[in-house]
Amino acid sequence: MSLELQPLDEYNLKLQANVHPVDWVNPSPAEVYDLVVLGGGTAGLVVAAGAAGLGLGLKVALVEKNLLGGDCLNVGCVPSKCLIRSSRVAAEMRDAEPWGVHAPKKIEVDFPGVMQRMRRIRSGISHHDSAERFRGLGVDVFLGTAQFQDHQTVEVEGKNLKFKKAVIATGARATRPQIPGLAEAGYLTNETVFSLTDRPQRLAVIGGGPIGCELAQAFHRLGSQVTLFHKHGHLLDKEDPEAAEIVQAEFLREGVGLILSSSLDRVEKTATGKTIYYQQDGVEKTIEVDEILVGAGRSPNVEGLNLEAVGVQFNQKGIVVNDYLQTTNPKIYGAGDICMNWQFTHAADAAARIVIKNTLFSPFGLGRSKLSNLVMPWVTYTDPEIAHVGLYEKEAQAKGLATDTIKIPFSSVDRAITDGETNGFIKVLHEKGSDRILGATIVARHAGEMISEVTLAIVTKQGLNALSGVIHPYPTQAEAIKKAADAYRKTLLTPRTQTLLKFLTKLS
Repeated sequence: MSLELQPLDEYNLKLQANVHPVDWVNPSPAEVYDLVVLGGGTAGLVVAAGAAGLGLGLKVALVEKNLLGGDCLNVGCVPSKCLIRSSRVAAEMRDAEPWGVHAPKKIEVDFPGVMQRMRRIRSGISHHDSAERFRGLGVDVFLGTAQFQDHQTVEVEGKNLKFKKAVIATGARATRPQIPGLAEAGYLTNETVFSLTDRPQRLAVIGGGPIGCELAQAFHRLGSQVTLFHKHGHLLDKEDPEAAEIVQAEFLREGVGLILSSSLDRVEKTATGKTIYYQQDGVEKTIEVDEILVGAGRSPNVEGLNLEAVGVQFNQKGIVVNDYLQTTNPKIYGAGDICMNWQFTHAADAAARIVIKNTLFSPFGLGRSKLSNLVMPWVTYTDPEIAHVGLYEKEAQAKGLATDTIKIPFSSVDRAITDGETNGFIKVLHEKGSDRILGATIVARHAGEMISEVTLAIVTKQGLNALSGVIHPYPTQAEAIKKAADAYRKTLLTPRTQTLLKFLTKLS
């Protein structure tokens, strides 16, 4: 992530003043720190604030070489959701006719205005992650590059920070694909795309995972001619196939160009754009675009930390940690994208809480928390969204679990019908012969707002019977969850049960 914030308008200047002030003076190090945290993204911020905010007089240092707030604030969750919201407004206006609303025939998108709104909102949120705020919490904030010197020392900009425990939370960055000519032609990633002030007329997106799909749909709705390349035969191939199929069909309906089962050979910069040479079905083809956005994977930020000096093992996926988030050096822990398969802000937050407990409040290893005990939901913010928690059917089968699935289409949910948002479903996976919920997938415009009810049920070990007894306001789309629970209860109505119920009616 670069310190070069563009454009340097009032909003980016405010952002920089908060998350990497140019006049910041690093403090004089304490004699020894209880915790030194490397990385000021979500995981690092939560560890530092959580440890310092306990009122126990703990000495905590936080080191960040780029922008405090990490990807989420600066080049991830916050700016992307701003763009997605603007793009959804444009899409709703274009599709307003079935609702009896006559919108202008041509919807004009002020792309510079969309991006300015994003910068304004991002800067307005940034004080939560500011260097000044963390200093106020009692954290010693060091801006600069960190490197381990020995098993108890981190060096930052010529200053040595002695530590009892350390946490590596340096995150990950966009993977740079090795496509000949791509670097020379120039390309965007999530780290640079939010600096745009002019809309690319022709945009190629490389990668059909969550990042690629979210941004492809958003830019298409904002007026770009988008072509999405994916190496597999279907978008979002790690998601539930039926869920991914709905999103792919929506992309095609809206006019997003999809080039699936493809591989990119090379890129050439021309006088009129950038030409992509690619293979599909054994045939070489070409397409010319104005910009290329790469959204194909993440690479861990392990370089320059001198991990060898402290015996911390790492590989191409990041630093190696055990289930307690402890590295191969027992005094050094990891959290967030640097060491986890779950690369989400809320996952980094949850991991940070585990690290606080395991580093500070688990003497002799007693009472430590495990990463594997977390029940992790996630959301792909396309339209419709895909939200998931727990196991997929194939994962349950791999664990030897017999399962049943209940599926409720939103075409049977009154609020979804009135909203005109019937293109989706809720699918609940439960243990065969039991109401125990193993997992769930929701496909809906606001699926991310609904999945937490199912997550809570799994965490608290409440089954479908309990959800059936929860009163849901009518009409809401979340009523689909109750419908799924009621559908399970109907399976309990066996002939034997019916006989018993008939007998009870005679006695009543």
